[in-house]
Amino acid sequence: MLRGLKLYDCQYSGNCYKVRLLLHQLGRSFDRVEVDVKGGGTRTPAFLKLNPVGKVPLLDLGGGRRLSESNAILLYMAEGSPFLPTDSFERAKVYQWLFWEQYSHEPCIAVARHLMRVLGKTPSEEPRLAELWEKGRQALEVMQAHLASRAFLSGGRYSVADIALYAYTHVAHEGGFGLSAYPAIRAWLERVAQQPRHIPIDHVFR
Repeated sequence: MLRGLKLYDCQYSGNCYKVRLLLHQLGRSFDRVEVDVKGGGTRTPAFLKLNPVGKVPLLDLGGGRRLSESNAILLYMAEGSPFLPTDSFERAKVYQWLFWEQYSHEPCIAVARHLMRVLGKTPSEEPRLAELWEKGRQALEVMQAHLASRAFLSGGRYSVADIALYAYTHVAHEGGFGLSAYPAIRAWLERVAQQPRHIPIDHVFR
């Protein structure tokens, strides 16, 4: 049994929020260490000893075991829980959404949000935003089409696939993405927010 979990975290990061949300919904207690990402906290020698990649989230499992990459953490922590299907095909569909999130969704929607919300950039200051918005809208259209005929992303039930995509989709407006044209996504966001032990991204753990 895992004990003494420690999460190296960044409050505003959607990738970190995924892990906090799952741990809370699993009822797992953990110590949280806020890392000043904007101020270079992931590039210090001390942090790089923990994670040479220099990224959060980083979950310290105890006993010298650490795990990085948000979706890898989700899969590990969800093992044996209702958040990860036991059927091999349904598990593969969850993996499919997790890979798609990191390749086709996060690189545009999360990056646009970071530029605007965290760095305070405007379209006139940051020419990359136009291309990010176009690619982000394409990702949202994929989700809209998929969710138009189903309640959740995979297997007919809430899973880590939903957690992974919810993290940045529900704050997409902070990156300049309007969701008015995506009613199925908006309805899905509401369903995710109604799941037991849901917490918002700005929830502060005491």
